[in-house]
Amino acid sequence: MGRGRKREYESSSSSSSSSKIDPNKKTTGSSSQGKRPSFVSYLDSPNVPPKVKVLCEIIAQTPSTNVEQVLDDTGIRVSQEDVEQVLKLSYSHPAPSMKFFRWAGFHLNDKHSPYAWNLVVDLLGKNCLFDAMWDAIKSLQKGGFLSLATFASVFSSYVSANRVEEATMTFEVMNQYGVARDIVALNSLLSAMCGDGKTRQAKHFLNTAKDKIRPDMDTYAILLEGFENEKDVSGAKVTFSDMVSDIGLDPLNGSAYDSFLTTLIKGREGMLETLKYYDMMRNSGCSPGMKFFKFALEECLRKSDAKNAEYLFEAMVGKHRCVPDIEMYNLMIRLHCNLDNFKLVTKLLDEMVCNGVFPNADSYNEIFQFLINRRRLNDALPIFTEMLKNECSLSLANCSLAVRVCVNSGDALLATKVWKYMIETYKSGLEETGNYLVVKLHEINRLPEAVKYAEDMIQRKIKVNSSTLSKLKQSLSKLGKRDLYEELLLKWKHH
Repeated sequence: MGRGRKREYESSSSSSSSSKIDPNKKTTGSSSQGKRPSFVSYLDSPNVPPKVKVLCEIIAQTPSTNVEQVLDDTGIRVSQEDVEQVLKLSYSHPAPSMKFFRWAGFHLNDKHSPYAWNLVVDLLGKNCLFDAMWDAIKSLQKGGFLSLATFASVFSSYVSANRVEEATMTFEVMNQYGVARDIVALNSLLSAMCGDGKTRQAKHFLNTAKDKIRPDMDTYAILLEGFENEKDVSGAKVTFSDMVSDIGLDPLNGSAYDSFLTTLIKGREGMLETLKYYDMMRNSGCSPGMKFFKFALEECLRKSDAKNAEYLFEAMVGKHRCVPDIEMYNLMIRLHCNLDNFKLVTKLLDEMVCNGVFPNADSYNEIFQFLINRRRLNDALPIFTEMLKNECSLSLANCSLAVRVCVNSGDALLATKVWKYMIETYKSGLEETGNYLVVKLHEINRLPEAVKYAEDMIQRKIKVNSSTLSKLKQSLSKLGKRDLYEELLLKWKHH
């Protein structure tokens, strides 16, 4: 099976310039600014070192004009690592954070780490302080510390502020700052745009940029994931067509196929169109990944589509030699249970064990519930026995269901087996089922067992209803066993 190879593209450092990417032009945040993000603070982070916590508190609680004096008064000395940690937790306070950074630079002889500088760029950009951000970028350039990570952050900051044009302009001039304007940089920009719900704008920019920079598999995987997240079927289809034209179908591009096919399933034509494209990939020796197969099986389950589920499942296991996990087997089990295909359920149980995947509690509960609801009690008993042998728990709801159905069907043996399991496994939620069992045993002329289970319930402090006792009283009295009832009543009163 083709494996996705899409890399993660950083989008967290600083932001970039103005409309012409001129560092001398003012570009502070304006009405075009996007929604202010929510930042993590030291209050949200466990196990913050005491020194870092003190510094964060000063930044959060002190006016920026007083920060350096308050820091001096503490007598604290900081390392490069301290500065990095403090900055990461102080995004909500940009002005005091910059005073702290300057103060720390004095104690470090202006030897901040490249990572700290990138954090400054990111912090300023995420707060839409683009002039100050570009000042920080200049400092990074002078120190020879500028990197793609810096510009990835700039892209992210501009995009999140709804200033996409400035993000693309930054990309156009980044080589002037000594950072290559290559496919990796392009993918970083596209990733920032797609991650912010601007995939159509990203695709539009790619249409222009690819005249100079050839897209790769990651490029299209990023775009197709963006269209998937935005549920944009038409955009995904155009992009997939362009991908085939530009770079062809490659078995290694599984993540792109995952996103594309998953998007199609959500579209108007659904599974029909999806399988058409899937067959095209399959005939080219390509395959989506487990993400698509799982989503497709969930859709088949939702629509009770056994035919297409079987087709995809067999292709996954056979053609692509992929072993489904327990979750996928359980989807197939649920589907066939819903469609009353017990023969296929047993086949799945055999196949999964051969593939080294073993039924879990969800598997057994699904099958057991299906068999009980269909009154297939002879099949339910072996499943119940097998699941206990494999140390899987029958749910309380299924226990209650089984007791009721079995005793109503005259199968007191399975009903009492499940009841015994139920009282050994669960400590609450037993009263209603227990009383029902006793009453029904009484009604089908199994009075000794009814008395026995009523007595056991009393001993276990499971409430036996007075109405249940009244029924036992009538029957025992008719048989001349009133003393047995009195004994039972005495125990009931004492408990």
